[in-house]
Amino acid sequence: METKEFGLHDIVEMKKQHPCGTNAWKVIRMGADIRIKCQGCGHSVMIPRRDFSKKMKKILEKASEE
Repeated sequence: METKEFGLHDIVEMKKQHPCGTNAWKVIRMGADIRIKCQGCGHSVMIPRRDFSKKMKKILEKASEE
């Protein structure tokens, strides 16, 4: 199984679309659970890391290294 490398403040695409119509989410918290924020409406969701890894499709934009 391929491990997906994602980091804090990355913009990721999920397999299922959010009801507001967008598919882009920003990772705003990492730990045992991952908190992601919808880029369309601003709704945030916390999901377990294992579920997040299954549901994430790809990384759209990496966070800048500052």
